[in-house]
Amino acid sequence: LNAYLTLTEERAMAQAKEADRELAREGRVPRELKPLFGIPMAVKDNLVMEGVRTTAASKMLENYIPPYTATAVERLEKAGAITLGKTNLDEFAMGGSNENSAFGPVKHPLFSDRVSGGSSGGSAAAVRAKLCQFSLGSDTGGSIRLPASFTGVVGFKPTYGRVSRYGLIAFASSLDQVGPFAETVEDVAQIFEVMSGFDAKDGTTARLKKENYSQALKAPFDFKSLKIGVPQEYFVEGLSADVEKSVREALEFFKAQGAELVPISLPHSPYCIAVYYIVAVCEASTNLERFDGVRFGERPASALQAQSLDDFYKKVRAGFGDEVKRRIILGTFALSSGYSEAYYTRACQVRRLIKNDFTEAFKKVDVIMGPVAPSTAFKLGEKSSNPLEMYLNDLYAIPANLAGLPAISVPCGVDSQKLPIGLHIIGDAFSESKLLSVAHAFQKGRVH
Repeated sequence: LNAYLTLTEERAMAQAKEADRELAREGRVPRELKPLFGIPMAVKDNLVMEGVRTTAASKMLENYIPPYTATAVERLEKAGAITLGKTNLDEFAMGGSNENSAFGPVKHPLFSDRVSGGSSGGSAAAVRAKLCQFSLGSDTGGSIRLPASFTGVVGFKPTYGRVSRYGLIAFASSLDQVGPFAETVEDVAQIFEVMSGFDAKDGTTARLKKENYSQALKAPFDFKSLKIGVPQEYFVEGLSADVEKSVREALEFFKAQGAELVPISLPHSPYCIAVYYIVAVCEASTNLERFDGVRFGERPASALQAQSLDDFYKKVRAGFGDEVKRRIILGTFALSSGYSEAYYTRACQVRRLIKNDFTEAFKKVDVIMGPVAPSTAFKLGEKSSNPLEMYLNDLYAIPANLAGLPAISVPCGVDSQKLPIGLHIIGDAFSESKLLSVAHAFQKGRVH
């Protein structure tokens, strides 16, 4: 599947042996202190781990060994999780199909001729193929939820600020968020409970009281008090008939249990793709400036023969892949003198309007539901030559990132070719308990 880029065998065996010694001492599993005791996980290869090669799936970082560990990973390991390895992704998390990796694409775990989704395709594929119990991904514009939908697992993007980004190699700092993949919402809640919370090393984390998310799932769920927003803008031309059918069936399940379906409008939704691909590329061009072959990044032998500083940078930055170069160029242009007001500033203003749409909607409803993506997993190479068509795949996932809201993909069916389909559930800011409870009630109800 090409799901893993690096296996951390020695680390995993050392962690497992320590767990065995702890079991021998205690005589039982110490779940109170270590809720993830002995559970194997995988980590997306843009989250750094001390002493473990971290590449971001780029030749630019092919041999980079970080001196520290990302906060999210550190918290999970302290809770007893065992790290099996680092998973493949689109280079620097830029892509929706996991075909932009410098080390080859991740294949779909059920259909080898299909994409796994991106950018966290390796993490999603590893969970679906049972190559780990859970995994970590990052979500900038759907990079957790899209591969979760394509592969048929649960993928969760928390509210911006719930989980520390310390140790995450930045793509777009105002959009990036770390989140988990697992087979069930119950597992996701337990993982999220451990990794969330304020971190002094990340000034964007929220100073909020830590919640017991897994406990919240145990309470009886009241469907009759649930109001579900159904945006008219999410069921439009271009949405696959099979995807729409599965999502509508999921909505009917909630209605049959007593929930109220409320038609809503998110009028600025048509501008989300344009806004995202200005804000994200601008932030990406800034974040990737550091990879200059001096501070960070591979310095090829040809750079040592450079005739000038410009020539040196050209030789070093040629190490980026095509998609990363494309986004750097777009971002640099949009931020350049004479254009930043017309592009970046205006995009930020429209982003505020998109956020306001959600604020108004959540005055009427508890959650918003719709599709994760317009289609199911497409064939490898099918959209590689058309970046704009690839970007449109993020149509439904991007708004939650622009507004900083929590969102989850839960399997809700398959299409005519048996390819998985995900139900997209979006919650209000910092309403993870409610969002996870709704998703859990759906998964539990559909299974039984």
